[in-house]
Amino acid sequence: MIITIITFIIVFGVLVLVHEFGHYYFAKRAGILVREFSIGMGPKIWWKRKNGTTYTVRILPVGGYVRLAGNDDEDEEEMRPGTPLTLQLNGQNKVVTINTSSKSTLFQGIPLQLVDSDLTDGLWIKGFVNGNESEVKTYEVDHDAVVIERDGTQVQIAPRDVQFQSASLPARMMTNFAGPMNNFILSLLVFIVLGFTLAGVPTNSNQIGKVNANSVAARAGLKAGDRITHVGKVRVNNWLELATNLSSKPGQKVHLTYQRAGKTKSVTVKPKMVKQSKQKVGQIGIIEQQKTGIKARLLFGWQQFAQAGTLIFSVLGHIFTHGFSLNDLGGPVAIYAGTSQATALGVNGVLNFLAMLSINLGIVNLLPIPALDGGKLLLNIIEAVIRRPIPEKAEGIVTMIGFMLLLILMILVTWNDIQRYFIR
Repeated sequence: MIITIITFIIVFGVLVLVHEFGHYYFAKRAGILVREFSIGMGPKIWWKRKNGTTYTVRILPVGGYVRLAGNDDEDEEEMRPGTPLTLQLNGQNKVVTINTSSKSTLFQGIPLQLVDSDLTDGLWIKGFVNGNESEVKTYEVDHDAVVIERDGTQVQIAPRDVQFQSASLPARMMTNFAGPMNNFILSLLVFIVLGFTLAGVPTNSNQIGKVNANSVAARAGLKAGDRITHVGKVRVNNWLELATNLSSKPGQKVHLTYQRAGKTKSVTVKPKMVKQSKQKVGQIGIIEQQKTGIKARLLFGWQQFAQAGTLIFSVLGHIFTHGFSLNDLGGPVAIYAGTSQATALGVNGVLNFLAMLSINLGIVNLLPIPALDGGKLLLNIIEAVIRRPIPEKAEGIVTMIGFMLLLILMILVTWNDIQRYFIR
């Protein structure tokens, strides 16, 4: 259980780190200020500021986020009129630190009761100093000033020129797309790594790689290198088609057509009946041809990636065409259950699970649902079509509605997962 928990934290952490790093990297390139890069949710357990970004690790290993300047409104909560603050000035009498927290103190700080502030355009703050309500004093705020939030986290203020909306539309679209893109890249790389961990990678051809001794195929005279072209009257072009047709005929006589040394031959076999996952399937004892070259391993990684993507799209298509069910979805509890199964299969099992989760996360995040990256990209496309920015208030309302719906869905999915894996 301990190994499963540790594996779950690592897998989830890698997924979040890779996804959020995509947003972070392209935001930085576009000149957008990344105020915070967080791994985990809830109360912080570690933080560090560097190059304008506050990096935090939070106690719950079930997510993460990047706070882009202009995309968060936490300053409005921290900087309401009447809020007691402490200011720290530099040598030019500009405010460099604004402390709203009772958990920290500023050396030689100026106590101020906030009257008003503009940390976006005018860069000023004013209020009553030392409780003297007879005079309102105004201070100029440095462009790179820091706010100490109520929980003690230090983040840089968000002037207009470094906000998300100030970047070009292509840069904003790339920033929104970069998270899912990184998940796709991670999935592809992990599948390729898996290809290099195998002794040989399957080629999915209809050519036999090995015939098991004393098997149905061996007794029928089949040999390694034979290329089976027909199972009965059905033409088979690859190993998947071959295996599917043979497994569907347990205990039945089947006529096989194959090629050997340029000559076409035929033989009749009777696939042995074997139980797999409580189902009866037919087997004749042949193994798929495998290759060990670098090109073959790279191709294997790409094929696994493409098959995983196709599978996810087919599941999504099933949801839209056959109706929605909570059993079609999975949250952190389902991921934990999957991690337990993957851990039992060793390192390769965990890597395969990570790759599947990563491409799943990338595709789901691109769905045109408000609050997801796909929803943000949809708003970007609408902006490009109408050739003017979408009003921030309207965008905020749409995003909030989407976020609330996703939160409700996550609660329902989590409860359903608990019932599926731990109660029923």
